[in-house]
Amino acid sequence: MELSTWLSLATICVLGAMSPGPSLAVVLRHSLYNSALHGIVASVSHGMGVGLYAVLSLLGLAGLITHYPLLFQALVIGGAIYLAYMGIKILTSSSSGVRVQQSVSQVNFRQAAQDGFAIAFLNPKLAIFFLALFSQFIDPDKLTIYTATIMCATVLVIDTLWYFFVSVLTAKAKQRFDLASKQRIIDKALGVVFLLLALRVVVTQFS
Repeated sequence: MELSTWLSLATICVLGAMSPGPSLAVVLRHSLYNSALHGIVASVSHGMGVGLYAVLSLLGLAGLITHYPLLFQALVIGGAIYLAYMGIKILTSSSSGVRVQQSVSQVNFRQAAQDGFAIAFLNPKLAIFFLALFSQFIDPDKLTIYTATIMCATVLVIDTLWYFFVSVLTAKAKQRFDLASKQRIIDKALGVVFLLLALRVVVTQFS
């Protein structure tokens, strides 16, 4: 792959990663609730989910989603339900404002990894996006394993690095502006955001 072609691909991936949406909300949640490391774990698992869709798109399996609309709708609705679940969980949690910092547990990291991967995996539009994107940069008859690896690695690394940056920045802002003292307000705001995102997914799908 030529450098100019790779730069074009990387630029589109950066813009795609930076667009606000459910993924950003999930990373922000773990960075604010726990620590930068939790946000980073969610970022890495999200990058793996995005990378998985990139691989599936190159393998041609993403075409299954376009040929089987029920599969596509099932994944979309699954994503909306997951977002609504997180929103309700936040709104019904007992937040007391200043939260006592608990010791980092394996369960928290596992939850961060689960949320990061799930929010990517339950977004089948990624497969269609990569199918359209990659078709502009490759010739199927000339595609090599080396080129495919570079493209998928670019997608995975850029997505992970962007949310890595978001996690660190959010954690620093939490400390600098004493966001822990405003935890109750942040809880309610995040809960509402997740519910609105879930509603948007459903409305977009059936409109």
